[in-house]
Amino acid sequence: MVDLIEVKEKVLLSREAAAARLHALADTLAKENDVEFDRGGLRVKVHVPDEVHWKLEFEIGDGESELEIELTW
Repeated sequence: MVDLIEVKEKVLLSREAAAARLHALADTLAKENDVEFDRGGLRVKVHVPDEVHWKLEFEIGDGESELEIELTW
């Protein structure tokens, strides 16, 4: 049985900085078979297969909106 590893990050970024992070992740997904996360001294490397499930959710509320993108495999 494999233990669950969960890395969460919630920070306030400028729109441009958020776009830069999304671009970096997209570039990695397009070029590599693995995605690597390094947060607080914890480095996690995850293999990503050639096909993934894509889920997009968008919610509009009073004063706050949310865009959630989820990839699973």
